[in-house]
Amino acid sequence: MRSSKSEVVLHLVLAIGALLMIVPFVWMVLSSLKSHTEITSYPPTWLPRHWDFGNYPEALKFAPFGTYFRNSLIIATGHTVLNVALASMAGYSLARVPFRGRSALFVAMLATMMIPTYTKIVPQYLIAKAMPFFGGNDYLGRGGSGWLDSWWALIVPGALTPLAIFLFRQFYLSLPRELEEAARIDGMGEFGIYAKVMTPLIKPAIATVALITFENSWNNFLWPLIVTTRDDLRVIQVGLAAFQQSERTYWEYLMAGTTLATLPMIVLFLLTQRYFVQGFANSGIK
Repeated sequence: MRSSKSEVVLHLVLAIGALLMIVPFVWMVLSSLKSHTEITSYPPTWLPRHWDFGNYPEALKFAPFGTYFRNSLIIATGHTVLNVALASMAGYSLARVPFRGRSALFVAMLATMMIPTYTKIVPQYLIAKAMPFFGGNDYLGRGGSGWLDSWWALIVPGALTPLAIFLFRQFYLSLPRELEEAARIDGMGEFGIYAKVMTPLIKPAIATVALITFENSWNNFLWPLIVTTRDDLRVIQVGLAAFQQSERTYWEYLMAGTTLATLPMIVLFLLTQRYFVQGFANSGIK
């Protein structure tokens, strides 16, 4: 009986939490279907008096969202592929390959996770600007713009994250050592063990890292804003700022654009949610 009551309370708390998470998304979608007069009226209304689906094509005409969407997709996909490939190899090395200084290297890697993202913006910008032999720079990184206003600045700085390395390491540690020992007896090399024996067994980790990386890259606003000035390199999150102008904000178009920008993440999460939840659950108990 006590257990039943506790379960009811738990489910009630979870339901309230889920409701609080869903309300902003529902409000965003409903606002995207209101006219400008209605969306700025007071008191606000939940449901549109007139369902204006025309806000979506008007928002797409307002700015080159096709280009912004393509750029975001290229950058997010590039970050995801590179992060999964590089972080899985790094995580495997930290978990399975004995070498001197491995523990110290792992602690140093964990320490980088404690550094706030915004404190790294200025150093990363200076490094990108002073990249030798790029953008007219000489071998000392002077005289040009380096990686600024290029795909290099948009993709390379986010290609590897310490969180991904940590998650992969935790998963590789959970696999039985007998698997790699059997592979070595069969004459398989270290890379073959990593690629053909161990990595296929950590699909939840791959799905978790892929989803987190894609989501972070897709929603990144500040870095693409400061390293690009060309409109053909802008991403969708920066493009949404076009609806906020000095004289007025086009809230109905902004909500329609935000809804379109959110759809890929919702679809991706629905497709990978089983592995995503399993991945976090497993990495937290190792």
